[in-house]
Amino acid sequence: MTSRTVTLLDVARTAGVSKSTASDALQGSGRVAEATRDRVRAVAEELGYRPNSAARRLRRSSTGAIGLHLPQTATRLDYYMNLAFGAVARAQEDGFDVVLLAPASSMGGAGGATGPGGASGPVASRVDGLLVIDPEVGDSAVPGLLDAGVPVVTGERYLGPTAAPTGAVICDNAASLTALLDHVTDRGARRPAVLAPAGTSAWATALRATAASWGQEHGVEVALRTVPFAATPGEAEETTLALLRADPAVDAVICAPDGAAPGVLRAAATLGRTVGTTASDRTDSAALSDRTGEEPSTPGPGPHPRTPLLVASCVDGTATRSAEPPVTAVDLRPAAYGRACAELLCDILAGRTPPDTVRRHAWALETRASTTAGPA
Repeated sequence: MTSRTVTLLDVARTAGVSKSTASDALQGSGRVAEATRDRVRAVAEELGYRPNSAARRLRRSSTGAIGLHLPQTATRLDYYMNLAFGAVARAQEDGFDVVLLAPASSMGGAGGATGPGGASGPVASRVDGLLVIDPEVGDSAVPGLLDAGVPVVTGERYLGPTAAPTGAVICDNAASLTALLDHVTDRGARRPAVLAPAGTSAWATALRATAASWGQEHGVEVALRTVPFAATPGEAEETTLALLRADPAVDAVICAPDGAAPGVLRAAATLGRTVGTTASDRTDSAALSDRTGEEPSTPGPGPHPRTPLLVASCVDGTATRSAEPPVTAVDLRPAAYGRACAELLCDILAGRTPPDTVRRHAWALETRASTTAGPA
């Protein structure tokens, strides 16, 4: 089979099914038993079959592509790049290319998306469906994309007053921040702070609301500071320095934006605050308490220089894993998230899943040295 192009008929004959059954199995359509579908796909993989995408587009009257709209800050963040790679890999499994919609083409203007009634607009003519990730209420492109006349799956909910997406894949962002706050308090923190993202995405909105509600529920005042959605390490460092100088009782800082946590570590180093703690640190802290009769972290002019500062991040990535010390973080599994969004859109386009489907995406808490133990 290597001397010529493998055809769909070759796959069908080898798998012992009809050509139409082989086609349905590979496209995920029709009433094909799961075992048969798996066998046909395995045969296609073994033979090296590649579908004729041009012919498929003609038969389906489709473009063979889906559009991907990311926040304008996406190119600076590892999270969105990994998400995009995951979406591309999953879309290709259903024979779709992925078109990245640049901000200029996502909005109005030459070659751009349309406003209401945009089914005849350029976006609808170029793609079969759309993925809109972390849609911001303030992003002027989003309403036109949601009303472009093709199925739309959003990564996170859209909070704006416009047409609802065809489907959505969401994370429990309130639960992930709650887990971080519970974790640092379990480690001994008594005055946590959160550097929450600005903006109107569902993620940013949930984190700000959760910081406030968690504090009320636990009777703990959470020091909340707002930073840019895609804050740089420098911006996180500046905010943390101002926070710790104004409120030296803060003993844990949870930094939301992707890649910004190293800035918190730099601020701690500048102020002589140990991040995390070791057995000797706890011994020194206990000895100080025995000599003075006071807890070493008692609020006053400032904490004892040895008092640890716990540091965590709402988004895991290269910056948190390679930091010194490595930073505890929420692994949002961005590549898997991108796959999940693309899979839902592919399922809707193929009729495997009804519209208005909402799927949930799981996250995991990765505990590292930056929160090994709290104040003694």
